[in-house]
Order: sequence, then structure tokens, then C-alpha cells
Amino acid sequence: MTTPPWTPDSSPHQAPATQRRGTSGWLIAAVVTAIVVVLVCAVVAAAVFVLRLRDDATGAAPGDTTASAADGTCRWLPVEAASNVNVKDVGTPPRTVPTNGVQQLTMTTNRGVVTIQVDTGKAPCAAASITHLAGRRFFDGTSCHRLVTEGIKVLQCGDPSGTGMGGPAYQFSEENLPTTADADPYPVGTLAMAKTQAPHTTGSQFFIVYGPTPIAPEYTVLGTVTAGMDVIHTIGKGGAVDPAGNTAPDGTPKSPVTIATLTITPAA
Repeated sequence: MTTPPWTPDSSPHQAPATQRRGTSGWLIAAVVTAIVVVLVCAVVAAAVFVLRLRDDATGAAPGDTTASAADGTCRWLPVEAASNVNVKDVGTPPRTVPTNGVQQLTMTTNRGVVTIQVDTGKAPCAAASITHLAGRRFFDGTSCHRLVTEGIKVLQCGDPSGTGMGGPAYQFSEENLPTTADADPYPVGTLAMAKTQAPHTTGSQFFIVYGPTPIAPEYTVLGTVTAGMDVIHTIGKGGAVDPAGNTAPDGTPKSPVTIATLTITPAA
């Protein structure tokens, strides 16, 4: 809920000119003011302390948005399932993960088959996560819940709840980000991981780029489509609709897209 901006009172009450405060009145006012200042400082200090606890609880250093598993270790940051009914808890991937090689991801949908080469060595944590989830059949029987046709062109999948608010009971830091110098950071055929606006919030949702997508280089690049781009293009041309079924530039695919199975090979 958005709070209306504060506006000053248009007719402030003023003390009559004949009203005067005694010495005791000023002393009491000074004491009250001092107490208020102390209380405010205490609240601010408490807030800062809570924020520090929150940073420590996630296991992520502030500003560390490009963490990678160069040493073969990933940090899986817990998500409270109790606070989000769309979270599906299937455990967490191993902390030690492969840091080289590639994998082949095969996504069989009701619209066709799409294969993707996963850059395991460049995005080891993301690769380990999607491998773990695929092994738990996390994506099987789920829908691609979002299609954007204007401004950017992406098909987004990977949320078992189909709401865009779901994912596993963990998140992790972004890695293998395009550089700001890249003229086209997410070219057609890119599979990248979705996240919120905050860092360290990559989960299970991913998007496939099928047209010009000028977005900030803040999303982990996991791999590239090697076959089946015609399937994605056809879905994109079909357009998107809003909840009422009306054509929309950002909505669900007009012709539903369901992932029957999503499998991935071991790193090699």
C-alpha cells in the first residue's frame, strides 16, 4: 500500500500572543525533548542492528552481486516457506559443485522441444541449482507464466506456482553477468536467470530471449539455446494476454505453454 505524501497543516494552531510559558514549562519541555532524542537514537541503532543481522543471516556480503563459485563452493540462502505459500521446498543443492565443462538442458513442452547448452564453468552455482531442481522434477508439469512482447522479448518459466512469485526454498547470488560494455548483453537465444530487484535473489525462474532485450546486465547468463528457437519464436508471435484474456504486451502466453519435462546432463 502506498502512503500519501505528508503535507503540512494548512491552518496550524498558534498560541495566542498573550500566552506565556514560565521557567518550569521550558525546563519540562527541554527534558521531554532530550528523552525523545535518546529514544529516536535507540530506535535507529536497533534498526541498523536488525539490518546487519539480516545481512549476516543471508550469508551474503553487502554489494556482493557477482559472487561465483571459483573455489567450487556455493552459498544457498534460505527462503522462509512459511512467509510465501508459493515456495516449494525440495532441499538445497550440494555446497561443492563442478566448476568446469558444459551441460545439455532439454525442455520438452507442449509446443515443442528446446535444447540449451548450459555454461557450467561460467555459472557453476546456477548450473548446480538447475541440475538439483531438475533431478527433483521441480519443473515437470509447470507452465511458462510470462511472455513479454514489447520493450523486451522474453518467455519466462520456472515457477511451479505459475504466479511469478514462487520458487525453491533457497536463493543464491548472481554470477556470469554481462559487462556494461556489451552492446547486446542478452542476445537472442540466451537463457538467463530471473531475480527480484535486490541482489542475491536468483532462484528457479528463468527466461529465454527471443528478440531485442535491452535490460541492465544484472541477470545470470546460464546458457544458450542450441535447438528449438523456432518454438520460442512461435510462442512469442502468438502474443500475451492479461488475466481478463485481453491482448497485453506483458502477460501470460495466449496459447498456454507447459513444460512436460526438464532434464539436464552431468557436467562434462
